[in-house]
Amino acid sequence: MQKASLLLLAFICNLYIVLQAQENPYQKIFEAVQWRELGPPRAGRVSGVCGVNSDAQTYYMAATGGGVWKTADKGESWKNISDGYFGGSIGAVEVSTSDPDILYVGTGEETLRGNMSSGNGIWRSTDAGRTWAHMGLAGTKQISRVRIHRKDPNNVLVAAIGNVFRPSPQRGIFKSIDGGKNWRKVLYISDTVGASDLAIDPTNSQIMYAGMWHVLRNPYQFVSGGSGSGIYKSMDGGESWQNLTQNEGLPEGIWGKVTLSICPQRPERIYAMIENLNGGLYRSDDSGKTWEKVNSENKLRQRSWYFTRVYADPKNPDGVYVLNVSLHYSKDGGKTFSEVNTSHGDHHDLWLDPSNSQRMIVGHDGGAQISENGGKSWSSIYNQPTAQFYRVKVDNHVPFRIYAAQQDNSAIRINSRSVGNKIGFADWESTAGGESGYIVPDPIDPEIVIGGSYGGYLTLYDHNRDISRAINVWPDNPIGHGAEDLKYRFQWNFPIFYSAHDSSKLYVASNHLHVSKDRGQSWSTISPDLTKNDKSRQKASGGPVTKDNTSVEYYCTIFCAAESPAVEGLLWTGSDDGLVYVSKDAGKNWTNVSPPQLPEWTLINSIEPDPKDPSVCYLAATSYKNGDDRPYLFRTNDFGKTWLLITKGIALDHFTRCIRVDALDPFVIYAGTEKGIYISYNKGELWYPLQQNLPITPITDLVIKNNSLIASTQGRGLWIIDNLEPIRKANKSIQKPQLFTPNPSLRDYGSSQEKPTPHGKNLPSEIMLYSYFPNWSKKDTALIFLISDSNDTVSISSNFPTASQNKVEIKAGSNLILIPYTGSPATSFDNMVLWWSSLKGPSAYPGQYKIILKSNAFTDSLYCRIDKDPRFPVTDEDVKKNYDFIKSLRNKIDEAHKCILEMRDIKNQMNNFFSGLPDSDSLKELKLIKSEIDSIFTQVEQNLYQTKNKSNQDPINYPIKLTNKLGHLIALYGESSFPPPQQAIEFRDETFVKVDQEINRYKITASTQLQTLNEKIRILQLDAIRPKKIENKKG
Repeated sequence: MQKASLLLLAFICNLYIVLQAQENPYQKIFEAVQWRELGPPRAGRVSGVCGVNSDAQTYYMAATGGGVWKTADKGESWKNISDGYFGGSIGAVEVSTSDPDILYVGTGEETLRGNMSSGNGIWRSTDAGRTWAHMGLAGTKQISRVRIHRKDPNNVLVAAIGNVFRPSPQRGIFKSIDGGKNWRKVLYISDTVGASDLAIDPTNSQIMYAGMWHVLRNPYQFVSGGSGSGIYKSMDGGESWQNLTQNEGLPEGIWGKVTLSICPQRPERIYAMIENLNGGLYRSDDSGKTWEKVNSENKLRQRSWYFTRVYADPKNPDGVYVLNVSLHYSKDGGKTFSEVNTSHGDHHDLWLDPSNSQRMIVGHDGGAQISENGGKSWSSIYNQPTAQFYRVKVDNHVPFRIYAAQQDNSAIRINSRSVGNKIGFADWESTAGGESGYIVPDPIDPEIVIGGSYGGYLTLYDHNRDISRAINVWPDNPIGHGAEDLKYRFQWNFPIFYSAHDSSKLYVASNHLHVSKDRGQSWSTISPDLTKNDKSRQKASGGPVTKDNTSVEYYCTIFCAAESPAVEGLLWTGSDDGLVYVSKDAGKNWTNVSPPQLPEWTLINSIEPDPKDPSVCYLAATSYKNGDDRPYLFRTNDFGKTWLLITKGIALDHFTRCIRVDALDPFVIYAGTEKGIYISYNKGELWYPLQQNLPITPITDLVIKNNSLIASTQGRGLWIIDNLEPIRKANKSIQKPQLFTPNPSLRDYGSSQEKPTPHGKNLPSEIMLYSYFPNWSKKDTALIFLISDSNDTVSISSNFPTASQNKVEIKAGSNLILIPYTGSPATSFDNMVLWWSSLKGPSAYPGQYKIILKSNAFTDSLYCRIDKDPRFPVTDEDVKKNYDFIKSLRNKIDEAHKCILEMRDIKNQMNNFFSGLPDSDSLKELKLIKSEIDSIFTQVEQNLYQTKNKSNQDPINYPIKLTNKLGHLIALYGESSFPPPQQAIEFRDETFVKVDQEINRYKITASTQLQTLNEKIRILQLDAIRPKKIENKKG
């Protein structure tokens, strides 16, 4: 009884922890702070694809870490449709043929890599993906196929691989006849055998074939094949099954992965790709009674566990596709194959239109692509921001750049902000290393980058010279070998880091720690083996059919390492087999300080020394490859002598991948987990979600730079919070209105495009002021002033309903107020057409500025900075000259345009006045004066502005006039900080003379002819015509 009570109490406590992860009491203070998606738009791995039979525009793809995506324009653009409901790893997506609004999604990828993520069962949509409902099977973890009855969308079957990290009964084929409300397991072999595929006869939904797969993973071994693998057939809609594995023609011995396809033109023809020593492509022409091996080429069956899928051509009975590194097609029933070119390798899924097999969608490690001509051409993969990254680093460039290695693609460096209006293709490029490693820029010269990849591959890349060279610690290529054969065991993404105190020291970790002081020209090993070095866990991986040794499963390796920012030579390492070591003397002596609470063989994924206190260190560990999804975060306050588990508040199934300390406030800690990001305000004692708008996706790494937090994900690219200040201070018992110090702005450095785009989002051009107003009402008003050191007003913003420019929206709670630091633009008018011209005001020159917010309830102020654009090697005086030049142009254009508006107003008043008068000889003199005024005003306006231009290309026909020419100077010189060239000053001055001549003509006419006209109008005792004055621009 006592034991039962304790178990109940433990359950309640755990439930409390899970619930705690769902809310953050400080969220209201920083709600306006959002994650900014950086991209890149280069797609990541896709494990499932599907088209719509009745709609050639619409397709779906299942990204392995990025959720479900939909295109309604044949791949021109893609939109995520699972955000807000679920996300992360997806294994299969299927559309009902009888009702295309009904979709089923099976979560948990079937590409069982060593760094894969799991799912939480089945999701269903009845409105083409707009909304979703969870339909159970959460324990299945990995789902390879979902199949829907062709006439009844409530009749659905699921092929579940199950939890591959431990034996599990949630494997096999599951069936529902009520749309997923209830499920029955209709085919189950054992707790180590899952379903690798499921094919339903397109002419008879009662007939179906299943591939069953004995598959298990652990941290150091992948097992593909064993008892229970085989082919099974059902003749009654999945209610009962017959084992075909022993049928004539099928291979003997151990089977691994099996995939299947039924030929729609000849449903008695069945294709099977079988992983076996004598495996390959098998075909049956009698509904599975007998079989023939038709092709055993290695190109079709290499890495069988990762590929090995087969698809019968729906229109050609002899046509068949096999997916592997390449996409292969046969026209002769599988005897010979040719390659179909796509934009990437490693193919995982294919959908073919049943009525037109030229129309298809393929999913591979580089995304999803659509073809309407049988693979001759394909849609783009550069519009899907679903990249998978392993680690993330930043450099000391201004603005800083971000470095990460994309799975099955190149390593990249990408700008944290752009000079354009988005983070586009021009803002990222390939860099050192390969697809899996740490990418580390030199702390002094960020154009020198060190990058790693699997196999111990290490390169130095010089961006200035476009030169790359290998600097491997030990250049023994390990591919195909088990870890036991190697002198040094380098993990798939082995640690690389520079010393925090000596920029000449470059560290790299295998099972030892190595250091170089000459950029990799030579290496010294400064540690013994810092792992358990268990030889039984260093054998060749894979089998019993196909070996697979790429170093993903290399075990007993150092997985993370770091030097204390507080003390030079204080080194920490964490291994994938659960050991933590510390050295206080730059590697001369090492002490095992592994946390005793850590489950055995748990991977230390991230280690983080405190930036100020050398005795404090944090670690993030994962044991999901041992079948344990619990979070493991630890802190030591005594150099590792004792450790404290610090996971309160983190959901029990959010296993932890990384932990980072805020350098500005070491009490603030950030953690990245399998399903999101958390924050702690008390060194990890209690955690709260920091998800904001970040999609549900695995967080592989975090890095803090200046005042920003950058996250790498396993399926949604790179994201950044630009200003941590409101988040960092949110727990400070804020009860009154609060303004948070903005990050320094870079003069004339880009803007933000709000419309949807596959590219990353840029920072806005304005100063980003976060604020918190706990009691704001709709009646409250606010004026925000940006004041220079010389007490000049740069800009004024307000929430006044009547505000015509710089209007801001303010609400109770958290707000982001964008404050422009460019002067007001010159006056414009309706339907204005200018050619290559700008009316913008000058950007404020570098320095300190004061922001003052005045409301009817309170007044507050703080200081911010505007820094020089680092692209321009200019002095402060140069910038001042640029400022003055642009300001003079803006002011002169403004004066001229106001003149035009005043003349137009006078002409309208005159027209209205005379339109109401009779046609009398006594009014002839008045009309003559009006005509003279009209003529002069028209000439003045036409000399200042080309009135004939009505559309954008008209200036080619009708020459531009004076204000357009001045605006062109702003366009030429207003986007930089360089002083204006002498010739630009001379041209400006000449043009100013011409503009002033025209303005003076207007003023003289207004003071003479118009004055005369008004005197005569007064004689008639009528209202005079009064010029409408418009205030001149300031700032």
